[in-house]
Amino acid sequence: MLRSLSILSLKRGVIAVRICVCSDLPLLGYGVWCIEIIQVCQLVRRAAERDWGWIMWKVMWGLLLLVVLLACGVSCDEGGQDQDEEQKGPSRRGHITIVVVGATGDLAKKYLWQGFFHQYVSRVGKGHSFSFYGGGLSPDEQGTPRLFEILKSQTCPAGVSEERCALVKEQFLRLSQYRQLRSAEDYQALCQHVETQLRQEGMVEAGRLFYLSVPPTAYADIAERVNQSCRPPPRGAWLRVVLEKPFGHDLSSAQELGTRLAKSLREEEMYRIDHYLGKQVVSQILPFRKENSKFLQPIWNKHHIDRVDIVLKETLDAKGRLSFYDQYGVIRDVIQNHLTEVMTLLTMSVPKNLTDCNEINRNKLRVFSSLHRLEKGSAVIGQYQTYNSEVQLELNKTKDHFSLTPTFAGIAIHTTMPQYEGVPIFLVSGKRLDERVGYARVTFKNNVFCVEDQSSVTCKPKQIIFYIGHGLLQYPAILVSKNLFKPALVNSGWKEVTENQDKLLFGLPLSEYYIQTPMVQREAYTELISQVFRGRRDHFLSSDSLLASWKFWTPLLKSQEHTFPRPYPGSPSNANLLDFQLQGREVRFTTEALVNVIPQERTESFQVMHGKYRGADMVSAWPEELVERLAHDIEEAAEEAVLGGAPFHMALSGGSSPLALFKRLAQHHHAFPWWNTHVWLADERCVPPTEDESNFRTVHDHLLRHVRLPYFNIHPMPVELNQRLCVEEDGGAGAYERDIARLVNASSLSYVLLGVGFDGHTASLFPGNRLEARGERLVTLTESPVKPHQRMSLTFGAINRAQRVSVLVMGKGKHELVTQLSRIKDTPDRWPITKIQPENGRLVWYIDYEALLGQ
Repeated sequence: MLRSLSILSLKRGVIAVRICVCSDLPLLGYGVWCIEIIQVCQLVRRAAERDWGWIMWKVMWGLLLLVVLLACGVSCDEGGQDQDEEQKGPSRRGHITIVVVGATGDLAKKYLWQGFFHQYVSRVGKGHSFSFYGGGLSPDEQGTPRLFEILKSQTCPAGVSEERCALVKEQFLRLSQYRQLRSAEDYQALCQHVETQLRQEGMVEAGRLFYLSVPPTAYADIAERVNQSCRPPPRGAWLRVVLEKPFGHDLSSAQELGTRLAKSLREEEMYRIDHYLGKQVVSQILPFRKENSKFLQPIWNKHHIDRVDIVLKETLDAKGRLSFYDQYGVIRDVIQNHLTEVMTLLTMSVPKNLTDCNEINRNKLRVFSSLHRLEKGSAVIGQYQTYNSEVQLELNKTKDHFSLTPTFAGIAIHTTMPQYEGVPIFLVSGKRLDERVGYARVTFKNNVFCVEDQSSVTCKPKQIIFYIGHGLLQYPAILVSKNLFKPALVNSGWKEVTENQDKLLFGLPLSEYYIQTPMVQREAYTELISQVFRGRRDHFLSSDSLLASWKFWTPLLKSQEHTFPRPYPGSPSNANLLDFQLQGREVRFTTEALVNVIPQERTESFQVMHGKYRGADMVSAWPEELVERLAHDIEEAAEEAVLGGAPFHMALSGGSSPLALFKRLAQHHHAFPWWNTHVWLADERCVPPTEDESNFRTVHDHLLRHVRLPYFNIHPMPVELNQRLCVEEDGGAGAYERDIARLVNASSLSYVLLGVGFDGHTASLFPGNRLEARGERLVTLTESPVKPHQRMSLTFGAINRAQRVSVLVMGKGKHELVTQLSRIKDTPDRWPITKIQPENGRLVWYIDYEALLGQ
């Protein structure tokens, strides 16, 4: 049954006609068939000049096919599915308008038009018609030749005959045009032209696709113009707008961009593209995990996984991109997006439905919510040595300009998910390195010890490698070492590889891997453009996951803003200069830098100074070294107690000063005798222990959850009893006192860590509290001048019975307090800290240089 007939062109004796008909013949396939008869006159002329019989035979068969289709009088649904297309997403057939904004830029030239052309080749004649518009800031007379130079250079997909390729390419060129898109009026004129064409040709509209290949600063304005002038009428046609990274440069800028875009576009209309998700290996991580769940489920956890490495190395420099790169650097450029997405695919729960973008998004958000906060010590950064001179030259900077933009970063990430707790995830990327390669490598523990045959397969590395491309293999592949399991193929479009088995990859010859690779390699942008056409959003970023990623990365980026990257010469001279190692949850370069071309602002003395303060011992240093020394002294005291045959009883205070100490103890003191340590609190706010204001919550989150401390050795203060907070009749203070008396010999704690407030209070012993009337009590309820007012605290009697007491004072803001305390006598009513005088123990003040010297 005839659906439509359109004369596409009529010039110089050449006619092109599109006829759309319905078919319910199994031989032809069900649905709408569109036939474009092109250059009929040319065929006839060629027949006259050359071999009449052969050419006319083709023409006659074409006309016969047309007659058969026209004879089919059965109507069909506009929504009939393409036979070779997955039954996913919107199925509406009709005309699709594609607008590429930034149509003559590098990205469009290298990847986008190739992707759109391949989509046209695969979809033409299957129920869709198309028009393509390349938009730019240049006038038509300048932009048109640039665009068509790009379009003429496009190549057909593998498997398309030369004759058909020439035919569809000519159609593609005829359906394309350049439009200047500079003002709101330009967008209005474009979309009026689109609607006029639809109306004149009587075409049903399927949808409009806008690809914004422009700087992110232009997104919101273009989105507003699309919304005002180019939104399809509300009759079923879709609108899809593709956005290129970067989506902001930190959390606040990403939020601002998202808010502005949301005023013009709905979330389901935005396709935020990360081309790494279109890489064939990356797109098959979840299918691989699901397809091989029988083998992976028992070993995909902290008991078997040793580490995860996600790496993207480049040999090129940043020349030509410096106006962008110098503002973003390696972390924002590839780690916050590409490598982070790979990390979520490796660690998220495998969705039941791999095409359900909502389920995938929920699982990604769970990954982000479980990640440990990144600190300055979570990363090492570097900069290749010629980078700064390149910036000066390309960006017109003066000779005294020094860029702090990193071109290399190595980052250690940890998660609180029970499945992966303790497993380090390394994200590494850089420019001017030894090779161009991308991969994700999951290394498994091997507990087998081979006494004699070290070459035995059971003793060799166990690993799964998602080889994204380039490098040694030069093709994308998934490799599983043969001492793990034989994996199933991820889908029918993949095959096993058996050649080049003598090459070595990560310590194993290829012959000792099961290797699978795609039968046909496809470009990432082509794959993702196909997903946009089909309305598949599972390979694109949601607003929620994007903001969660920036929320995770922004603290690290802020902490590194004034850090000088380690200079490195660039491959092949890097040697081991960029090697780094894990220390606790932090990373450090393994070697000292030999060259530093960037001047330092100040030279710090790292000498630890010993002295006296208020008649007691004092240790002073810069903050990092002071914390390191205090942690060492606490571990030394613990070892001394345990070696003497007694448990180590340590009472800790809350507040912000000891946070760095807690982190140090958790990450660097692996020999600490936690199994024989009891942790008590020096004081507590009268709030539920789950609230952020709780001292126990602070100690738990920054220390206890990260060390192997027996559950029964943790002693939070009982501030909440009978569903009430710090009510004297409930006897919480007395209960804590009895616990101390029962577990601690002579009620003498091994170690008490205190701070001191600006008003001279320590623990929760405040000026004006009449505590001398409490007699021999060890624990008491007190009142604070600031909220929350109610507190529970060890008394002076309990603290002064301790064997060792440390007072930690840090920060320039405490300088005036330190100076004043050094001059006054013991006045506990006014300055409670002066009452801390251990009876038989030792008092040590730990004061950093900022608090001591005001520097």
